[in-house]
Order: sequence, then C-alpha cells, then structure tokens
Amino acid sequence: MEVRVAHVSDVHVRSAYYSEELASNVTEYLGELKPDLLVVTGDITDEGYPHEYEEALKLLGELEARVKLVVPGNHDARNMGYAVFERVFGTRFPVVELGWLKVVGVDSSEPDIDDGHIGRLAYGLVERELSGFNGIKAVALHHHLIPIPGTGRERNIPVDSGDFLELLDRLRVHLVLSGHKHVPWIWRLNSMLVVNAGTATTLRVKAYNPPSFNVLSLSEDGRVVVERVDSRTLESTRIYEGRLSL
Repeated sequence: MEVRVAHVSDVHVRSAYYSEELASNVTEYLGELKPDLLVVTGDITDEGYPHEYEEALKLLGELEARVKLVVPGNHDARNMGYAVFERVFGTRFPVVELGWLKVVGVDSSEPDIDDGHIGRLAYGLVERELSGFNGIKAVALHHHLIPIPGTGRERNIPVDSGDFLELLDRLRVHLVLSGHKHVPWIWRLNSMLVVNAGTATTLRVKAYNPPSFNVLSLSEDGRVVVERVDSRTLESTRIYEGRLSL
C-alpha cells in the first residue's frame, strides 16, 4: 500500500507576490492527483489578518486531499494571527494518523518575529504521540531545522533546533517536512529524511528556483520517492528515491 502526500508551503495569500494563476495550477494538479494527505507547512497568509485567513481557507478548501494537516508559519502569527489560526483550525499542533503513517504538526512560530522557536511543551507532545508508534513517524513544522543552501545569510532557524533534532533522532523520526525559505532542498541526517518545500503560489523566489511544491510517495516498507512539481508548468522532477531507516 502506498500513501501519496502533497507537501505545500508558503502560500502567502494576498501578498504582493501571490499569483492566482499559480494557485489555480496547484489546485488543478492536486485535483488530478487526489493525494491521501495534504501537509501545509505554514505561511498560508502574509500578515495574519482575519480577511487573509478567509481567503486562505477558500484556497485550502479547493486543494483536494483525503486528509489535511496545516501548521502556522511566522507570517500567520503576525498581528495576533496565531489566535485566528487556532479559531480556524482548532489547534496549532495537529496530528494525523493514516494506518502505518503518523504525522505530528508543530507550531514553530513566535508572534510578530520571523525567528523560530519550538519550546519544551511541544517536545512533550511530540514524544507522547510518537514514542509508542510502530510505523513511519513524521513531523511537520514551518521553520527549517537545518540551513538551506542558496538562501543567503542564515537566520530564523529555531533557537532550540539542536535540542529538537536530538529529540527527533532519539524517537527515530523518519521524516521531517518544513518550509519558510522558499527554496526546496533535501537533507539526510542520521536516520531522518528532512524535506524542505519552496513557495507554491508566489513569485517570491530566489534566483532560478521556480515556485514549487513536493509530492511524496511512501510505502509501508519504508520506500520513499520525492518529486518536485513546478507550479508554473506542473512538470514534476524526481529529486529523491530511497528507503527510510525503519
């Protein structure tokens, strides 16, 4: 059995760089793909205002998937947007379990600043949810835990990323999904596959990186394929194929 996961990030509804055309392309692609799970790793709005959340909700409603998991980003936490996020989505720490796959969402944002911070209360949640789970374990958050090449001077990595990475390693987490930098990248760290998504629906890209999103195909035996989909052309490129360390 295979699970298809669409990984979309940094939508930035109503920012100056937001593109209705790109949003329509992503909607079309997912409508045909019909993924089992849609993971949105933050920055669905640009300034965290209620009217932006309303438009972001409309877009997310059009992105087809059997189950959806959304975590906030630093832009969503602006202007008390974190409170709007909780009212709209119910929690900033969502959990989805699809048989042998479990994904724990973590809020890594801080109100009105771009820096990331996970916090020890979240450590306990992640440990409770994943320590006894006998399947593929995944964590989704907005901020990148490891520097991303081609993004200039490094900043905004969660201030406690080292401690959080140690926890994930100790729990034998297999997959980490994140966004924030608008540059897609993949790292292998010990037994973890760390997948960063670009911006799916904006033109706020660096150099020749196109706006994009990821599609992951996961098998119960640990096989994983990661494809990067260009939001302009909807052409997909296989960027990783391997096995998770189960």
